[in-house]
Amino acid sequence: MKELKWIKLDISMFEDEKIKLIEQMPEADTILVVWVKLLAQAGKTNANGYIYLNENIPYTEEMLATIFGRPVNTIRLALKTLRDFGMIHIDEDSFIHITNWENHQNVEGMERARKQTRKRVQRHREKQKRKQLENKDVASENVTLHETLPNATEEEQEQERRKKKEDKEQQQTSAIIQFWDGNGFGLNNIQGKNRLLSWLDDSSFKEPEKIIVKAMEIACANNKRQLNYIEGILRNWENQSLLTLEEIEDSKKEHKKQAAANDGYNYGF
Repeated sequence: MKELKWIKLDISMFEDEKIKLIEQMPEADTILVVWVKLLAQAGKTNANGYIYLNENIPYTEEMLATIFGRPVNTIRLALKTLRDFGMIHIDEDSFIHITNWENHQNVEGMERARKQTRKRVQRHREKQKRKQLENKDVASENVTLHETLPNATEEEQEQERRKKKEDKEQQQTSAIIQFWDGNGFGLNNIQGKNRLLSWLDDSSFKEPEKIIVKAMEIACANNKRQLNYIEGILRNWENQSLLTLEEIEDSKKEHKKQAAANDGYNYGF
């Protein structure tokens, strides 16, 4: 996501009791400088308060020491202090998140950046849609459109197609988010949800929404409710060119069949 050019700071921030307590510590000034640098870094990342090198690599203490120009021990102390005071959260994958980020963010700038991102995504989806339409039976689709819109112009027909596409994408997104939220993957793990939703556009699966949910079901069955585990399953299927649910199920049956044959051979059956 595009980085912001500025963030906002509350002019009464030094009246906050947490800041006042930090100011009584030996390394108060350094800790507060690191705090402001973390806010600025979150603005650069522009991911709802998350701070990371990229979506797969969180910042380590050593990385932050290099970026912020401070000793590692100072960064370590600052992160511990800020976490103890509930000003940051570090999740199980070591991703840093600013608590109550909405109190610090440049709302207008963030929304403008998001609009730009949505436009890029829309252009990408329209390009994909044109490719799909080239491979479809366009004549059959046009018959349906003319039945519902007998006097529709070409532009109106395109708008109808776009609306159907957007409705389908919304349904796909909702299905994944509902499964995530309802099965213990982390209700507030926005960064994880966004990474998983990116598979809808960036994967080779024929029906990505169904396959993503299938991978999540397997993660639940194995009590491995982590994003990395789900993505490992999805990458494994892509690497094996298993791009539909049918191909995945057939592969599973084949593995069971081979395993049974091997057991039978081993025991002389």
